[in-house]
Amino acid sequence: MQILIKFLTAILNFIYFFIKLLPVRDKVVMISRQSNEPSRDFKLLKIALNKLNPNIEVVFLCHTLDGGLHSSILNKIKYAFHMLKQMKEIATSKVVVLDTYCIVVSLLKHKKSLCIIQMWHSIGTMKKFGYTTLDTAEGTQKSIAKMMRMHEQYDYVLASSPAYVSDLAKGFNCSKEIVKIMPLPRVDLLKDKNFKIEKQKQIYQKYPQLKEKKVILYAPTFRKDESEMQKAVEQLSISLKDDQILVLKLHPLSKLNTDNLKVLLTPDFDSFDMLFVADALISDYSCIIYEAALLNIPLYFYNFDMYKYTGVRGLAIDYEHELPGVISKDPKKLINAIENTTYDFDKLDKFCKKYVIYHKNASKDIAEFIISNMKIRGDA
Repeated sequence: MQILIKFLTAILNFIYFFIKLLPVRDKVVMISRQSNEPSRDFKLLKIALNKLNPNIEVVFLCHTLDGGLHSSILNKIKYAFHMLKQMKEIATSKVVVLDTYCIVVSLLKHKKSLCIIQMWHSIGTMKKFGYTTLDTAEGTQKSIAKMMRMHEQYDYVLASSPAYVSDLAKGFNCSKEIVKIMPLPRVDLLKDKNFKIEKQKQIYQKYPQLKEKKVILYAPTFRKDESEMQKAVEQLSISLKDDQILVLKLHPLSKLNTDNLKVLLTPDFDSFDMLFVADALISDYSCIIYEAALLNIPLYFYNFDMYKYTGVRGLAIDYEHELPGVISKDPKKLINAIENTTYDFDKLDKFCKKYVIYHKNASKDIAEFIISNMKIRGDA
């Protein structure tokens, strides 16, 4: 494997040497392996950039590699061609914005003028990732990470608050000095009253039954092993009160299916959208809790596989003491708490302010930061 990676790296750098002869333009390229479509954050950032300077070219390169190193030969070949496209766009850009790890960005030798900004997709801290999960069941092998130069060459990393800086620096194996406090663009939408009203209107038009019930949004984190998830969903639905409805929003990579009549699936709207009609959020180890906290939605934590999950992945937060809400493996306890218990909104507010520093114009702040870096870098 080591010999193969070194050989392929040499070939890519050889090809890239000639691609780098192309001239640099006033261009920003945004790269992701999270999805095949640009994220909400990428779209908002593009709008902000073009408002400040309509002449800036913005390119999205979003392509998943299902299975990673264990994906099929066909998928690897397709992704290899996508990497060639990445190389061309990066070589002719002044700034690269990422929300995940990118092989081409970390592995190859770039022009000195290139500015690389890691705008990690998670709005706050929760799960360990990157270098803090090396040689674990869900992490990368240390030897592979070293050869692939995982998360190297970042000029800046964006964090939602000072409380998130240390975990990001550990995950990326980078200096805290390059971490800048800039919340993700989606924060703008969470604080936009007009957006909230319009989103509620769209959802209620499609699912009018949500108006009549207390909406409990269940948004669990993704697990490679989903063997216990089906049972967890069923037990949660059984525990519901008559005036409650459970909206299930699984991770896009989840293979879980349910035909439970007590559970509402909303394929037309993602978990972010559904927050705007939620009366309560049940999650586990997902960072959607920070978005919900910004909307002042009560949080509850269904940790039915706590010891198993933390043994496989590990958490970066003091789960038992920091989280602002009832934590339980018992779905009945959670549902009863939602129905009968007075929620501690002061604790929720303190938690939110600790991990997400709200900026009125998060998208604009990042856009201005990008443009300032474009101006100070030459075309070398």
